[in-house]
Amino acid sequence: MARTSDSDLAPHELRVLVAVADTGGFSAAAGKLGLTQSAISHSVRGSERKIGAVLFERGRSGARPTAAGEKAVAHARRILRLLDVLTAEARGAARSDAAEGPLRIAAFRSAALHLLPPVLQRLRARHPGIEPRVRIVREVGRGTAGEVADGKADIAIATLGGSVPLPPGLVAGGLFEEPYALVHAVGQVDPRSLPLVDWAENCRSYTRDWWAAQDWIPEATVEAEDDGAVLSLVSGGHGMAIMPALSLVGVPASVGITDLGPRRPTREVGYVTSSELAGSTAVRALVRELRATVPEGCERS
Repeated sequence: MARTSDSDLAPHELRVLVAVADTGGFSAAAGKLGLTQSAISHSVRGSERKIGAVLFERGRSGARPTAAGEKAVAHARRILRLLDVLTAEARGAARSDAAEGPLRIAAFRSAALHLLPPVLQRLRARHPGIEPRVRIVREVGRGTAGEVADGKADIAIATLGGSVPLPPGLVAGGLFEEPYALVHAVGQVDPRSLPLVDWAENCRSYTRDWWAAQDWIPEATVEAEDDGAVLSLVSGGHGMAIMPALSLVGVPASVGITDLGPRRPTREVGYVTSSELAGSTAVRALVRELRATVPEGCERS
């Protein structure tokens, strides 16, 4: 039997690294794990010695991960999650029901509101042992895929083909193409002449190229944090917006929707998971339900 190397980090050391990063300090991590502050400090020093890098910047205000620490903590989260999955799937297999335990899902707002509810309803019906836990994350920059890369989610509903490349160690699959439309207050004779209300959310390169080629689109006069705020401003007559289909599900009667034509921009919505978890029973079960769902107005990838 192979011996454990002195440089290997044990699960309890990984939990300490994650706790310090999550709580922002050694004292808070000690309280969270039921240990003494000196035990936390000793564990972190031991991990830094084994890795050969400083993982946290210590200061009066607490402890912040260094660049090396961020990498270490992300891997620690993913390793600890794999240990949880190992236990859950082994227990499930012993009972001929391998689909059980928590499933952490990261989703952007419109996907969480209009895509996931029927998907999760079917998932629970077929796999009552799975416990979905949904976290809404802004689809900006690293977005929902970044949650998987950092070990905070098992699977993400994400926009694919954006300007931010998929982090190493992750795999993705397309689900459907989501078209954009022009939205404006009902009764506007020339909605294209209105000021632009915009918000930052990831989109594919085709959408960016289409946008750049439209000389009628002005610079945004208002930028909102999410699509709900955009719709509220549009409904109030403060401007027009160009928005994807999921954001337009159930829009109020005061909002008009105008098709942008056959060359309208689209973005691809898909899922992202880690290569380690892609084969897990819970992730595969969710992917099956996602693939079976194409929202109205969208086309299967």
